[in-house]
Amino acid sequence: MKYNLSEITEVIQNRRTIYPETFTNRVVHREIIEHVLNNAIWAPTHGMTQPWRFKVFINEGLERLGNFMAAHYKATTTPEKFLQSKFDKYLNRAKNGSVVIAICMERQKSERIPEVEEVAAVACAVQNMYLTCTAYGLGALWSTGGGTYSEEMKQFLQLGEKDRCLGFFFIGYPEKEWPKGQRQPIEYKTEWIEK
Repeated sequence: MKYNLSEITEVIQNRRTIYPETFTNRVVHREIIEHVLNNAIWAPTHGMTQPWRFKVFINEGLERLGNFMAAHYKATTTPEKFLQSKFDKYLNRAKNGSVVIAICMERQKSERIPEVEEVAAVACAVQNMYLTCTAYGLGALWSTGGGTYSEEMKQFLQLGEKDRCLGFFFIGYPEKEWPKGQRQPIEYKTEWIEK
């Protein structure tokens, strides 16, 4: 066997979504973030379009992101549906960790590759990010909300007309014990077609 399959399987099976509200204030160093992103770009990509783009928010950038998300929520929510707790969550969530990465997709200019395949390539890149964070013992959350899919967010992130923001990837050191997980056995999810 070329690689240690048991270690690879362990990393895959231990990948978890860990919420920023449970992160410590320990800083994730830039070299680790660069390693996470370097592994992201090795995801499969049809036609080698490599559509992933990353906007990394650190330091004061985290506050800027939180302010934008909270303001967008307030501006697009009717007074009767407005929740102060949700506003506060958008305002403060980014500051709970030491880095937030906007996950973006740059649309191929010729649009030869179907958009859904470009989105899938970016999702594969995010899985690589998750697995790398798991190997480092870092908590991570891929989240939408705060106007992720809005035109205002595209402007905030300076994306092109046909580009998309696909969410935000929060990274930090988890405060609590690594959570356990479970999945249904493959027998419930798999059909074998022999003829």
